[in-house]
Amino acid sequence: MVMMELKRNLIAILLVLCTTYRGSAQSTNLSRKSFPEGFVFGTASSSYQYEGAVKADGRGLTVWDKFAHSFGKVIDFSNADVAVDQYHCFEDDIQLMVDMGMDAYRFSIAWSRIYTNGTGEINQAGINHYNKLIDALLAKGIKPYVTLYHWDLPQALDDKYNGWLNRQIIDDFANYAETCFKAFGDRVKHWITFNEPHTFAIQGYDVGLQAPGRCSILLHLFCRAGNSATEPYIVAHNTLLAHATVSDIYRRKYKPTQGGIVGIAFDVMWYVPMTNSTEDIAATQRAQDFQFGWFMDPLFFGDYPNSMRTRAGDRLPKFSADEAALVKGSLDFVGINHYTTWYAKNNSTNTIGQLLHDTLADSGATTLPFKDNKAIGEKANSIWLYIVPEGMRSLMNYIREKYNNPPVVITENGMDDSNSIFTSIKDALKDNKRIRYHHDYLASLSAAIREDGCDVRGYFAWSLLDNWEWAAGYTSRFGLYFVDYKDNLKRYPKNSVQWFKNLLTSA
Repeated sequence: MVMMELKRNLIAILLVLCTTYRGSAQSTNLSRKSFPEGFVFGTASSSYQYEGAVKADGRGLTVWDKFAHSFGKVIDFSNADVAVDQYHCFEDDIQLMVDMGMDAYRFSIAWSRIYTNGTGEINQAGINHYNKLIDALLAKGIKPYVTLYHWDLPQALDDKYNGWLNRQIIDDFANYAETCFKAFGDRVKHWITFNEPHTFAIQGYDVGLQAPGRCSILLHLFCRAGNSATEPYIVAHNTLLAHATVSDIYRRKYKPTQGGIVGIAFDVMWYVPMTNSTEDIAATQRAQDFQFGWFMDPLFFGDYPNSMRTRAGDRLPKFSADEAALVKGSLDFVGINHYTTWYAKNNSTNTIGQLLHDTLADSGATTLPFKDNKAIGEKANSIWLYIVPEGMRSLMNYIREKYNNPPVVITENGMDDSNSIFTSIKDALKDNKRIRYHHDYLASLSAAIREDGCDVRGYFAWSLLDNWEWAAGYTSRFGLYFVDYKDNLKRYPKNSVQWFKNLLTSA
């Protein structure tokens, strides 16, 4: 065991040092043949950001309904009551996918459409809706990749027992998931249990910037309730146990007849050391441990990274022997939502730790997109999104080396433009920066597959349509299709649509 741990640590350090891959990744001769036979291309979405129709057909309230309607939580004071109305427009949107030549569509099911209050009686109208959506996708040759949980926890469960902070959520999520397997598993062969558990643990329970908005920053001046030092770890732990429980149910009861596979999608920045100092290299690994290893290590090795155990101490929950066995190996593929790369450096002063005493402080790493006042790459609209294509190849190789090359699907990748009132629709459709972004990240991904042997099976662009972007509201446009929020949500193809069409139909 000691030798295995030493080997993993050495691999991790070596990969942090090996931070950039260049050359062939920037080739301009990108085509479908740049990827293996059977490689899947698609677009991605989520129920709360897309569907709208928040009071239709028995749908219950979610924590995001409450959060978005709370003053000051969303930058433009908007909400997703209507969003892009895909609940009613899904057939037209499917045709947009077909027009591009896409193979698959990743969408999420709204838990509160299946169970209005999270538990109890099944809401048949919700089952009917997703049956229609899945059937419509398959009729057009589009494979459904279904996410069971994309942040929209039924508000009733948060009110009843604080949601992900209570182990009761494991059983309730498992019941909901099994209902979906029964209803849709004859046609859905790719399941994603959770989208970005790291994000909703940190943003929802550490810094309080997303639903349900819990934190203890500055003695609750920012959030009314929460404990940033403990709650993110509890939420993540319960999420891992819920994923493993659901995966076990699927494998035992449904996989033999349905033949599907189960994964989970993680948000993963790539980090490079600010300097070549030993301290910054070690801090870079800790930053990755507290982001990605937090979830991947239990799934592949049966426990959290040593750096987390050491630095978080008793605040980090422990797996029983049975739980560790349940969690380890409980996924068939790894979903990766990768957008950007930042620098990491050692936090020697621990000033942040003294103020916050949270997961960020526990990592002992400071992450920034700047070095010597120079950005790490060209900036997109979002304050966190810098364009660093080679990070994709570095991340894929990190996964290949540290976790023994598991099957990977890029479940999200993309960039946003601003939603400016001064930009005409005609000009907004000229999204050459987005085209360069997807080209360069896909070229980097192709090199990781073809030249390095990384086992990557698919790529989903975020996103099909401009949509409601959580706390950023409608200020951000990630879509391949422009949505005119002022004119009945009309969809217009940006230039990137034609670029993808050319790519996907190329010989």
